Amino acid sequence: MKKTIIVMPVANEEATMGSMIESILALPYDNLFLYPVIDSYSKDRTEEIIRSYEKTGRVKCIFYEGSTGVISCYLEGYRRALADGAECVLEMDGGGSHQPDEIPQFIEKMEEGYDCVWGSRFTKGGGMSHQPLYRKILSSGGTILANLVLGTKLSDMTSGFEGFQAEVLEKLNLDRFLSTGHMYQTEMRFYCRKLHCVEVPIHYIGGDSSLKFRSVTEALKILFKLKKHEAVIWK
Repeated sequence: MKKTIIVMPVANEEATMGSMIESILALPYDNLFLYPVIDSYSKDRTEEIIRSYEKTGRVKCIFYEGSTGVISCYLEGYRRALADGAECVLEMDGGGSHQPDEIPQFIEKMEEGYDCVWGSRFTKGGGMSHQPLYRKILSSGGTILANLVLGTKLSDMTSGFEGFQAEVLEKLNLDRFLSTGHMYQTEMRFYCRKLHCVEVPIHYIGGDSSLKFRSVTEALKILFKLKKHEAVIWK
């Protein structure tokens, strides 16, 4: 198996952080590592819990002082993973919405040689739970609109559970992404649409976070800029 590093932005997750790490470390892969990325927004014991697992040699806590939000933490996690020799990078949420037992299907597809592996809630076998109706409508409607505007054909354009071959991330100008919020997932899928990609089913479990109207308006503004912006994304 290729060296695979999971990048996982986290904040105020002390209630579930330990069990999440334990579940990942219990997977049958010796070459799988976890890089939780945390910033000053987190006020509880999350960082302390993560650092208690560093002695395993497979967990590395990244405190990102330059963070401007969750997307900047994703991108910094990519940089650190690549610098540490990752051959594949897996992105997932640390708040329990993404399930560790679904990681093997991402690894399997990356080992088969796919450039990108997209988690999908809307393909056969996928699903969502504990989500209000309006969030389900926004997610499915956002996918339909993005496919229409961008010419993509994915069943899910807004999921944050995804995997990449290292060379894909190495060729991207990570500091040139437009989105600082939810639109980032769509942005990434658009830029990678011509690569060898596959979707795998995931089960998304919602939490207490709310989607602000400002995030929706930002997403719509960025959606119509992506085609022109693509020229500066690839090195």
